[in-house]
This record gives sequence, C-alpha cells and structure tokens, in this order.
Amino acid sequence: MGRVQLFEIRLSHGRIVYSPGEPLAGTVHVCLGAPLPFRVIRVSCTGSCRVSTKANDTAWVTEEGYVNSALSLADKGSLPTGEHSFPFQFLLPATAPTSFEGPFGKIVYQVRATIDTPRFSKDHQCSCVFYILSPLNLNSIPDIEQPNVASTTKKFSYKLVKTGSVVLTASTDLRGYVVGQVLRLQADIDNQSGKDTGPVVASLLQKVSYKAKRWIYDVRAIADVEGAGVKAWRRTQWQEQILVPALPQSALPGCSLIHVDYYLQVSLKVPEASVTLPVFVGHIAVNPAPPSLQPGPGPPPGAQSLVVPSAPPQEEAEAEAEATAGQPHLVDPVSLLAKCHLQLRPPAALGAGPGAPEPHPLGGSPASRPLPPTLCISTGAAVPYFADGAGGPVPTTSTLILPPEYSLWAHPCEAPPSYEQSCSSADPGLIPGS
Repeated sequence: MGRVQLFEIRLSHGRIVYSPGEPLAGTVHVCLGAPLPFRVIRVSCTGSCRVSTKANDTAWVTEEGYVNSALSLADKGSLPTGEHSFPFQFLLPATAPTSFEGPFGKIVYQVRATIDTPRFSKDHQCSCVFYILSPLNLNSIPDIEQPNVASTTKKFSYKLVKTGSVVLTASTDLRGYVVGQVLRLQADIDNQSGKDTGPVVASLLQKVSYKAKRWIYDVRAIADVEGAGVKAWRRTQWQEQILVPALPQSALPGCSLIHVDYYLQVSLKVPEASVTLPVFVGHIAVNPAPPSLQPGPGPPPGAQSLVVPSAPPQEEAEAEAEATAGQPHLVDPVSLLAKCHLQLRPPAALGAGPGAPEPHPLGGSPASRPLPPTLCISTGAAVPYFADGAGGPVPTTSTLILPPEYSLWAHPCEAPPSYEQSCSSADPGLIPGS
C-alpha cells in the first residue's frame, strides 16, 4: 500500500440531500501509512448546469454556475503517519436550483478535496456528490385552481361523398399533482357522423427543453391509456385514472438552461384529433378549493313560490320535433371502457437487502432519534427524493434512469381476427360440405 491509505469526504450525519440556503458541513478524512509532505490541503464546493448537443456526451456547449467556494484546510507542512480529520462548512446559495440529470444536460453539485504535494509528487483528490432539492409548492403557480379543460372539433369525409365531425373534450380534476397522486381524466366524445371512430388514447408526456446553441427538446411518454372507439351517431364519456410516478418537478427555478414541462394529451386515431392539457408536478399538493355555492336567503314572508314547469309547452315540443326530424338521431351518452392501461410504475424504494444490518444514526442508539426516510430515484431524469418509510440514505447505483421508450413497444392488446380470417384459418374438415 502507498502512503495515502484512505482519503475521503464524509458529510455530516450521512446526508446527501440539502435545501437551498442550508449549511453543508462535513470532514475530510486522511489515513497515512507514511509521512506525507504537502503544500496545501484545500476543499471546494461547486455546482453548475451543463448542456450538450449530443445525448450522453461530456463535450458541454453551455454552462451556468450556481456555487463555487473553496477553503484552505492546512498550509505547507507534513502530515505524520496515522489518521487525520479536517472539518469544513459551506453555505449553499438560496437560489440554487434542484439537482437534475438528463440525456442532454444536468445540474450537479459536489464537494472536492485536494492534497497538493511538492513538485514531482502525485497530487491526491477525492470528491463527493450531493443533491439540492427545492420543493415546488403547486399553490404558488398562477391559476392552478382553475379548471383544466380543452376541446376541439374535427371535420372529415368518409365514403367519398359524406362528411361528418367529431367533438373531443378532455378535462382533469386538477392542474397540479404530487408523486403518488391519482390523475383523474374525463373525455367526452360526440361522434356526429355515420362512421365509427378509432381508439381514444391518453398519454402523460414529459418535455425537457435544453438551451444550447439552439433549443433541444426531449419528449417522452410516461404513461399511456387506451380506450375503445366510438360508434356512429353516439356520444360517449370516458373516465380513466393515471397514477403519477416518481418524476422530477415541473420547472427548475433558478436554472435558465433546462426547463421541465408535463402535458396530458388525449387523441383519436381516426379521425386524427387531439387536445393537450398542461399539468404540473410538484411536492406540495394543491389546496382544495372552498365550496362556491352558498345557501341564499329564503323568500320573504308572504311571497309566493315560483313553480317551474316539468315539461315544455306542447307547441315548443312540436316545433323542436319538426326541426330535428331530418337529422340522424344521437344516442344518449354511454360510458366508454378502456382497452389497455400502460402505466409506468414508480420505482420501489431502495433499501437494505435481506440479512443486511439496519443503519443507525451517528452519535446515538437507534431509538434516540428517528431514522431518515428511504432514498428513491426519480423516473425520467435522475433526481433523488425522499419517500415515506424507514431506512437510511442509500446512494444511487445509476447516474441516469429514464422511462422506457413506449413508442417502440409492440401494442399489448392486439385486435381479434375478423370473421373471414377465422374461417380461412379453420380446419377444412370442420367446415360443412367440405
């Protein structure tokens, strides 16, 4: 073994996730097998955003810095054989953005220690990556409590001479969600034609924009839900639920090079029609809206109550019947069932394996203080977050965890064979008269 047997950075209490404006403290540990002369021992804390024009490339085109501080732990001298500890502390900026990792860029924070040795000797370095998480309060987003509704009308031709239209209206119960919350979707489809529509599909999309020499957009499908088509001259209502998996938060306040957005796209395959609803993913849920309907004052004493007719007059009913006599009859709205549900499940919490010792907090017994929550990994861009449950912080084993490319998958629900295909593939001995 060489002179330096151990050279590492240990953050206080084993933490790896911090908040903006919080102090970051730790120690640099050195274990020597022989005396080591040095010129200076220093430690630095850096954080920056870097963007490239190629996926998973380290040739950064643009860079934006957030923190760059350095401390001198020891000046020129010699370290004797044995173990040595050098404490340090930095104050993180209050405007530092949340950590993020994507294929075209990342926001990374790290602490680096260096032992600068005399000339012709090898310098020694070590580093430790930590994360910053700035919780996004969904209630701070403007108009977050407003209804989330979008509608479109698509006119099309069929059978060469006939024309029709389809009205597609989609809505969600909220505009913002937190990880693990259920997104409730409702789609109303009014088929005003004599042709059946294709399946209806709802997709939760993640769009990450990277600012390099030009804007680079990375769009991924997080979850897909598909429902059956709508019969001719029918109005249907489709209700579905999507569980929001572990995802990076919407937007990255403090970063001007990377933007994160989420959308819910509801579309018909035939005819081609789609609507897009913006949604937000954060850490603090939207406050429930207070009831808007208040009981009003009753009628004054002695006033006669108004009588509301239960049916229109006969003259109006006859006029309405004559006006709609030449139009096809639209059947009352019916519920539309889902054909398939392709939901990306959030990753399970990383914990200790079977038989592994339970982690204990430093400086006390297991019962002296509560254990920190388990560290999980986000899906999409690798941003750590803490989930409920016991267990100590577990370092990540992968620098980038991305959702599967759903567009390349085979459709899980194939259509059944037609009557002609079934007859042609049947055993000739089973067909009467053969």
